[in-house]
Amino acid sequence: MEKGVEVKVTGLFPVPIYQTILNRELTTEEINFFNQLEKRKNSYNNNSKNNYVLDEKPLATLKDELFLRVEDYFQKIIRPKDNVTPYITQSWVNWTKTGEEHHKHAHSNSLFSGVFYIDADEEYDSIVFFKRNTYESLSIESSEYHVFNSESWTFSVKTGDIILFPSSLSHKVESKIGDNLRTSLSFNTFINGTIGLNTELTELKL
Repeated sequence: MEKGVEVKVTGLFPVPIYQTILNRELTTEEINFFNQLEKRKNSYNNNSKNNYVLDEKPLATLKDELFLRVEDYFQKIIRPKDNVTPYITQSWVNWTKTGEEHHKHAHSNSLFSGVFYIDADEEYDSIVFFKRNTYESLSIESSEYHVFNSESWTFSVKTGDIILFPSSLSHKVESKIGDNLRTSLSFNTFINGTIGLNTELTELKL
């Protein structure tokens, strides 16, 4: 490029990945609750038989704290004009031990989803997100990858981390390394209220 010529690259329509932390240790009651949950085996790792764990009394405070992040995501990213409010729908716990993984998937019937890491080692544990449209007319190998030319992106995670993301965004956990039992609490969300316009025949009461 010629010297003195200004070039501007704009990232249009970015996908929001909201990262924060719980900022406290889990209580003995919360830890005991997680340890006593009944597990069920799926194809790749284990998850809880209870798919509404945040509705349980021992996790009432944790649910309130996670919901503060849900509301913050909603206001910062969705910025609703209509009188609608988010709420947490299903919630469950995942356990992934050494050599196990969690297959590539997205979350149906949910607006945005979240993960709270109960036990994760930043040196070994991560979550991988995938580009929404992975088809390209040409496949050109890159010498260096960045947010514009990558088909996936990896975030390292540690105990206490919270991540929120659009439920339609595919993600996975790669084969687990490290000795810790990777433990996470996942949840989905939806909204209450009315969206759209009655006069435009787009009104939807939720």
